[in-house]
Amino acid sequence: MTTCTLTRIACVAGALAAFSVGGAVAASGEHHHDASPPALTLNAGSKWPTDAPLREGMTHIRARLEQTLPAVHTGQASAVQYDALGEAVEHEVAGIVAQCKLPPDADAMLHGVIAELSQAADTLRAAQDDRRAGVIRLVTALDAYGRHFDHPGWTPVATGH
Repeated sequence: MTTCTLTRIACVAGALAAFSVGGAVAASGEHHHDASPPALTLNAGSKWPTDAPLREGMTHIRARLEQTLPAVHTGQASAVQYDALGEAVEHEVAGIVAQCKLPPDADAMLHGVIAELSQAADTLRAAQDDRRAGVIRLVTALDAYGRHFDHPGWTPVATGH
């Protein structure tokens, strides 16, 4: 198993078209991931493994989203609420990345989810954008995570649609 060494900057950089991702430190030395994460796939037909920090962080992101969804649905979500959701996502992503102990293949696959979460967080905090697009992107990323990673009890986000 390896320890992820992605930095907070790499998480935020996921919002850029060509973000860079730091490497994972392996016993034989450091390796670097491609500039863009691979498309999400299953692990030979099975979901990828998760670790406790990943499951905890994703659960927290989901909870914050679910707290905000009613206001989004009614069109009453304020800029402060969108900003807070974006900041919460960024905070949890930083924690997931800092504590990651996934095997290299699962870690590489997770980079796609992390990039989507980071881009969603940026859209949630961008005053000039339709912040609801950040919510949609966040729901999509969380649902993709659930389809591709083994997180006991995870269900698709109930959006009310």
